[in-house]
Amino acid sequence: MLELKNISKTFNPGTVNEKSALSHVNLHLDNGDFATIIGSNGAGKSTMFNAITGSFYVDEGDIILDDENITYVPEYKRSKMIGHLFQDPLLGTAPHMTIEENLTLAYLRASTKSHQFFSRLSKKDKEKFREQLALLDMGLEDRLKQPVGLLSGGQRQALTLLMATMVTPKILLLDEHTAALDPATAEKVLKLTKDIIAERGITCLMVTHNMHQALELGNRTLMMDSGRIVSDIYGEERTKMTVDDLLTKFKENVGAQLDNDRILFSKEK
Repeated sequence: MLELKNISKTFNPGTVNEKSALSHVNLHLDNGDFATIIGSNGAGKSTMFNAITGSFYVDEGDIILDDENITYVPEYKRSKMIGHLFQDPLLGTAPHMTIEENLTLAYLRASTKSHQFFSRLSKKDKEKFREQLALLDMGLEDRLKQPVGLLSGGQRQALTLLMATMVTPKILLLDEHTAALDPATAEKVLKLTKDIIAERGITCLMVTHNMHQALELGNRTLMMDSGRIVSDIYGEERTKMTVDDLLTKFKENVGAQLDNDRILFSKEK
C-alpha cells in the first residue's frame, strides 16, 4: 500500500542552519498494516509524515501509494487519499465553521465525484453525518449547527478523526493525536481510532510517545533516529517483547538511550 524508496530531505542546505531531516528512509507497508512509531525528539517522525502528505518535496527517492508514484503529486491532490491527524486538537478543523460545514468540506474533498466542490449534500448525506457523529458518543449529532470553536479539545480531535476517515483513506497518519488530551479523553479517542481502523481495515502509521501503545497497537513497531528507520519489529519478536526490551533494542541500534521524557514516563501503565 505504501512504499518509501530511499527518501531524503535536507532543509536550508548550504547554510549554517542546514538540517538533514530524513536520510535514505526505506519503508514498505502492506494493505491493512498498522505500524506504531517511536523515537527521540527530532528523529524525523513528523517530517516523514509531511513528506508522505506532500507538505514539501523530498530531495531524492520515491513515494509510492497504492502502486501510484506520488513523489511530485501536489499536497491538495494527495489529501484525497491520505488522512492526517496532528497532536494539536486545534489543527484539522475550521473553528468558525459549523460541525456540519466541517464535515461537508471533508466529505466533498475526498469524494471521487467529478466537480465535487460544486455538489450539494443530499438529505441522505446529512443523515449519514448524524449517524457517524452519534458513534462518537459525545452528543455532537445534536450540535451540527454549532461552530467547531466551541468544542473541547477532545471533541475536536474526535471530529477530526471522523473527518479524516469519512471517506476511507488509502492510508491514515496519526501524529501523537491523543498526546495533548487528558487521560480519559485520550483513551476514548484512542478507542474510536482502533475501532475505525479495525472496521475499515485502514492502513495506518501512528507516532506515539506511549511505549505500551507502541507494542500493543497494530502489527508492527518502527524505531526512528536521526532521520532514519533504525528498526522494524513485527511477528513473534514483537509479541514477546516488553517495554524494557524495546528500550534496550533502541540503545543497541542507536548507541544511545532514548531521550524523549514523555516516552520514558510512559514505561509504567
